[in-house]
Amino acid sequence: MHNLESMISSKLPNTGTTIFSVMSALANEYNAINLSQGFPGFAVSEELIGLVNKYMRQGFNQYAPMPGILLLREALAAKINNLYRCTYDPESEITITSGATQALFTAIMCCINQGDEAIIFDPAYDSYAPAVKLAGGEPIHITLAPPDFSIDWSLLKKKINARTKLIIINTPGNPSTKVFMQADYEALIELVKDTNIIIISDEVYEHIAFPPYKHICIAQFEELKKRAFLIYSFGKTFHATGWKMGYVLALPC
Repeated sequence: MHNLESMISSKLPNTGTTIFSVMSALANEYNAINLSQGFPGFAVSEELIGLVNKYMRQGFNQYAPMPGILLLREALAAKINNLYRCTYDPESEITITSGATQALFTAIMCCINQGDEAIIFDPAYDSYAPAVKLAGGEPIHITLAPPDFSIDWSLLKKKINARTKLIIINTPGNPSTKVFMQADYEALIELVKDTNIIIISDEVYEHIAFPPYKHICIAQFEELKKRAFLIYSFGKTFHATGWKMGYVLALPC
């Protein structure tokens, strides 16, 4: 008699247990500091908990509109404008998601079709490549160069071909801590300006960049903004990763 396991065929048969799960289990077993997952060791603000409780008691507990509550999207549009002088329409260019990983997965599914290639810089967040494969694409890995995790732009240029559909960047980087500088964006513009390549810019650690570094948003460059999905996380900012709240910014097709 067949059991359920024998009736299901994995779409990612070669994907093993994520290193995050392995290291988290070891950290729990040995009561060690867990450096494997991007959750902060700070308590959630009492003010934030109080505000959440207040609005739950006022009845805000049912389905939101598919892209998220408009008032929140308007606040996010104001935030990115205030921080980076970038304009996004809260009605049509901002979507609230169930965490940044869902935002990444959805953006990758939008971009990648069978046979497309997606360039990923290693070391990278381990959800990128599986999502590309599930979409029918092929991850193309480029290792960041030591000691400062810089990008070899000449190597990247050689990797780009007619099948290249997507480049995924992460700044500030997890786990590399790579922060994109003005020169990085200028080099990226030169590579993609006459192509149809899409960029996913994972910026969930936007507020965790320390002097002399400063986070630069990809949308500050018009050539990149028009082809970019920007991914953000409330969890990283407000120390509430278990709430699974993120959002994505993108111009309409």
